[in-house]
Amino acid sequence: MPPLLDQHGRPLRNLRLSVTDRCNLRCQYCMPEEHYTWLPKGDVLSFEEVVRLVGVFASLGVDKVRVTGGEPLLRADLPVLVGMLARVPGIAELAMTSNGVLLREHAAALRAAGLQRITVSLDTLDAATFRLLARRDDLSRVLDGIAAAREAGFRDLKLDTVVIAGVNDGELPALLDYARGIGAELRCIEYMDVGGATHWAPERVVSRARILERLSAAFGTIRALPRTDSAPAERFVLGDGTVFGIIASVTQPFCATCDRARLTADGMWFRCLYAVTGTDLRALLRSGASDAQLAAVIQSAWQARRDRGAEERAALADRRPLLPQASLRQNPHLEMHTRGG
Repeated sequence: MPPLLDQHGRPLRNLRLSVTDRCNLRCQYCMPEEHYTWLPKGDVLSFEEVVRLVGVFASLGVDKVRVTGGEPLLRADLPVLVGMLARVPGIAELAMTSNGVLLREHAAALRAAGLQRITVSLDTLDAATFRLLARRDDLSRVLDGIAAAREAGFRDLKLDTVVIAGVNDGELPALLDYARGIGAELRCIEYMDVGGATHWAPERVVSRARILERLSAAFGTIRALPRTDSAPAERFVLGDGTVFGIIASVTQPFCATCDRARLTADGMWFRCLYAVTGTDLRALLRSGASDAQLAAVIQSAWQARRDRGAEERAALADRRPLLPQASLRQNPHLEMHTRGG
């Protein structure tokens, strides 16, 4: 079937699937506040509902699914869901993003269930900086979880680092060395002003240009690799062949090639990370809508999509956090830990 295109000719191919809004860390770039409004448990989709919706998305062209959260490993029996998703016709790539804290307990089961790739968030190698960023003392568990993923057979392992000026930007060479040493690919992410990033400020962003400057000073010549897909990371290679990526959503938005949509744990579908409104697919699902009716709603909404949120934010003269804390309390779907990154 021809690809389902939006108003800018972007196909619907990549679904980020949040399975819980809960998290066991409180990272300052995502969850800096003390208290949160959680999704009602009765609203959270069952495994069968999740798989049914993923099947409908797959029938419309989605072939990549990334399981997210919150922290997805807080969802009970997650390997069971992964096994169900792995059997959905049309899904060619099934991945997961995790903070790694619980990965030691689940890596082998996830691999056996059919998960193909894992990305682990790793913002620092320093225990004190980890406590500062995450407000938890779990760095050793994260590093052990990464080791467990390697032991379970995950070879295409990526490490995501949100780079914050004056906090962990000085660690970039050490993080790249660590990734190289374990055969993983480091991805440096510009600190974004989305969802719960209520402490965001322009001066805290370490730009793509500055990241390259830091790494070239440490490792020498860096060469950009040609783009081969619509993935958010621009990839680079060191002289010794080490590959790393940069996701420059703040200074160099990639809205023009964005093929991603996000489904929250309670079935709210967002077409842009910066969107403040979405489509309630749970309500349709639980009111008896057929797969054909669900597909029609998804198709119509995607074809009407004009979102270019990151580009619009980049054009602002006085850029500040996207949303105040009061708005997040009133609508928890706006939180990054609810809609998945």
